[in-house]
Amino acid sequence: MDSERSRRAVLRTTGLAVATGAAGCLSPGSLVGQSRIDEEGRPPSETATAQFRGGIRRRGVFPAATVPEAVEVAWSVPEVNTGEHTAAKASAVSLPGGDVVVPGDDGAVRRVAPDGTVAWTERITDATRGIHGTPAVANGAVYIGAYDGALSALDVETGERFWRVDLADAIGSSPAYRDGTVYIAVEYSTPSGAMFGLDAVTGEVTWEDQRPTDHPHSTCAIDREAGRIVVGSNDGNIYAWSYPGLESQWSFETDRPIKGPVAVADGSAFFGSWDSYVYRVALADGREEWSFETGHLVMSGPAVEPATGTVYVGSHDNRLYALDIETGERRWAFRGGARFMGCPTVTRDHVVAGCDDGNCYALAKADGEEAWRVEAGGDVSSTPLVTDDGVYFADRATEAYLSDGDGRSGHVYKAVAAE
Repeated sequence: MDSERSRRAVLRTTGLAVATGAAGCLSPGSLVGQSRIDEEGRPPSETATAQFRGGIRRRGVFPAATVPEAVEVAWSVPEVNTGEHTAAKASAVSLPGGDVVVPGDDGAVRRVAPDGTVAWTERITDATRGIHGTPAVANGAVYIGAYDGALSALDVETGERFWRVDLADAIGSSPAYRDGTVYIAVEYSTPSGAMFGLDAVTGEVTWEDQRPTDHPHSTCAIDREAGRIVVGSNDGNIYAWSYPGLESQWSFETDRPIKGPVAVADGSAFFGSWDSYVYRVALADGREEWSFETGHLVMSGPAVEPATGTVYVGSHDNRLYALDIETGERRWAFRGGARFMGCPTVTRDHVVAGCDDGNCYALAKADGEEAWRVEAGGDVSSTPLVTDDGVYFADRATEAYLSDGDGRSGHVYKAVAAE
């Protein structure tokens, strides 16, 4: 235990030194100039330009977004996901003007234009498994963690790195940005884990809690109204802290790991567990409000739509479910050809979700009827991004590619209205 504490201390000290050194040499037009104080003396923006699942509540619902009646692939960028680790990864986020930022398990972050042109590529790690999280974009910076345990801030215009902080042995989760602070779950090899808050400008650690006792691969959610920040862990627990006070509040135990992201709505946390259940738990005290049993483990993160009273979530039982938000009762279930590992995205009329059968599906919200599917070359485990001009999604490399390099590597795709 003493050696583990020492290792964590070394990681934090090294990370702080790297972050401070990088920030110290930034130019006036850099992150410090953009983010700390602008020309009128205003502090950093409270909210981000883009975050995983649309914001810190991680609901995955975009009520104004629509999808075409039929789609076809306009282009794809290869060599994004080239590893064998079966996790949901390489989910894109959109930028003003139409570009997207895409991470990959090859260890690189890319900015891609609407026509498929790659504006820049920045490799932030050579670690096995590369990047699995989805970036947060705020104040001109792209924040992303990697499987080398470091959190980095990149210039959104050029990809140049502002700072890098070594926090742990691995980061598989996605960062959350709020009011000048970046929150991230990290993993140690023991196995154990922690939650960190970092100054978005300098990378300085402003908060940490070492409570999680196993790898927290899950992505945290923040509910400002309920005053909570919550995250799941491989130890089967979801942990809660006060927000913004960041004091420990409660933990709720399931029988197996909580791998997927947590969503918050109506004073509750919604999440799936590898014990095959989807849960609704009260944010105030960690009390279970309902649970729904699927036919297999749940790694997908729920999409929660209070306006229609519906929770949408996938399972390894090859089904995507629509559940009643108040009772957890099933409204409908769509059966794909393989497991639904990634998170669904909810638009005005449809639920869009990737499946390990190699397809990205659009389903009618009302009854789960298939509207269309678009085929990829591998398992579609990313969270689809729906924009005004298309649907972005990514797949993982095929077994043939992994065995001899002669098959199809993982791509990021853009699907547009079929002609």
